[in-house]
Amino acid sequence: MDQRRAEQDSNTGTNPVSLYGEFTVTGNRKVRYAVSLTEKDLIVQRLTPTPVGRNKVVLSLKDCVGCRAYRGDDNADPAAYLAAYFYPFKRRWMSSGVSRQRVEQCFRLAALQDPRANLEEAEKWARAVRERSARQQYLRDGVSMSELSRPCRMMLLVNPQSGKGQALTLYNNHIQRMLNEAGVPHTLVITERQNHARELVREANLLQWDALVIMSGDGLLFEVINGLLERPDWENAIRIPLGILPGGSGNALAASIHHYSGASPVSSEELLVSCGFLLCKGLVSHMDLVSIHLSSSPRLFSFLSLAWGFVADVDIESEKYRHVGAARFTVGTLVRLASLRVYKGKLAYLPATEDYSTEEGLRSNVTLRCNNQASSLGPASVLCRPSRDSPCENTFHNSCHSNNSLKVRRTESTPSRSANKSTSGPPDSRLLPLDQPLPSDWVVVQEEDFVLMLAMYQSHLAEDLMAAPSAALDDGVIHLFYVTAGISRAALLKLFLAMEKGAHLATNCQHLVHTKVRALRLEPYSPKGIITVDGEVVEYGPVQAEVHRGLARLITG
Repeated sequence: MDQRRAEQDSNTGTNPVSLYGEFTVTGNRKVRYAVSLTEKDLIVQRLTPTPVGRNKVVLSLKDCVGCRAYRGDDNADPAAYLAAYFYPFKRRWMSSGVSRQRVEQCFRLAALQDPRANLEEAEKWARAVRERSARQQYLRDGVSMSELSRPCRMMLLVNPQSGKGQALTLYNNHIQRMLNEAGVPHTLVITERQNHARELVREANLLQWDALVIMSGDGLLFEVINGLLERPDWENAIRIPLGILPGGSGNALAASIHHYSGASPVSSEELLVSCGFLLCKGLVSHMDLVSIHLSSSPRLFSFLSLAWGFVADVDIESEKYRHVGAARFTVGTLVRLASLRVYKGKLAYLPATEDYSTEEGLRSNVTLRCNNQASSLGPASVLCRPSRDSPCENTFHNSCHSNNSLKVRRTESTPSRSANKSTSGPPDSRLLPLDQPLPSDWVVVQEEDFVLMLAMYQSHLAEDLMAAPSAALDDGVIHLFYVTAGISRAALLKLFLAMEKGAHLATNCQHLVHTKVRALRLEPYSPKGIITVDGEVVEYGPVQAEVHRGLARLITG
């Protein structure tokens, strides 16, 4: 290290140099580079007789996923090598906007003739880069975040049939390399059939793993969550951090995580790279889950959505267009618009008041460290609590006037444990059995003719559909949308086009209603139809749901 250079830089700025060296790069030993490491950046400057500004590259350590030191294959060469891996936002080549793109910096250190001494110097640099990257703090929505401690043993479940059937190829092309660069050991498990992942996590010894990561559409995560909550030790099992990588056609949760990071919208492989980067950073947050009760089926847990009517029909009927990837939903929407249906039923809900319960208030947005000390079967260490204390608003948009709903007559009934058909998972405190009258403080929607009912708990319904733009990962509410009969095909199409940017609530559509609720009940009048939970078809008939705030943990970067 050039001590004089380090001292000079420390006196001229707020980001002093802690390490300085002059190296060559792999593939060109004639050109030398000045490399400086500060608390926030890695600065690479090509050494020329006349310095030129464009020869200088500044790489933020916030964008660094890993750094390593190693010897080359030639034993006669005493040099050691230093490789650092970054995924900064860069402008696209062929279109506007930015996306995360891989940048590798690899230097050759050969100042000494002793191979061990060169390797020790390279290892010193690699440790310093990793440590400074780990110290980088993030502030997102008032929550301070820190990087994952290493190592973190991951099980990575891949569904090779999801989406266009390219999930395994995408893993080989992107994710395997990213995890190796980040120094994250992982075991690849390829699912072979429906419910394979559900059975696996239900029976697995989770002490082997610090995280379970899913690379597929949203359906595979639905299996994993329900498998964990079917275990006798579900209270510990559901604490294991979960990760999601987009490998299907919907990829709604992956798009939501990307959205929560504050980045500009992306899709396809750009979304995969973004989620891979967030996975490598390894920050863990709470995520809401919703308890779903059906007439005769066991209780389910949902992380994304409950749908009936137009949205559910499009989701399932578009399966035949799976080969076109995410565009299947666009095709399905146009097909269903051509024969628009009306769905009859009774809808009721428990409004989300501005006052959180004591339990929910204490469990407000918390970020957790995923490491060996805060493992999947032990209490995770709390790093921080949010600075925000904004109340949950119960807002009605567009045509949700006071004459559209009415309060249920008050009774003295209280929630019963018989609402839970399964002993696994947390008890529901707001739901009565489906065959009993609604609780006293619920609201019944007066309309009984609907085009759709959609309950959302995350921001995105698909990669390109921001259905609930105000949703948060663990806000403890269900965003309930419904569209009443009488809407024209043109107006409904306008809604879904506006939903691509989350602008549908600003369309002033008189048939669209949005409100925030804690629980809901739907009783379809027709004996046949489609209801989906997280995009999966479930038993058709009466259904009710209750949100459980922050029940699961999700790697969000």
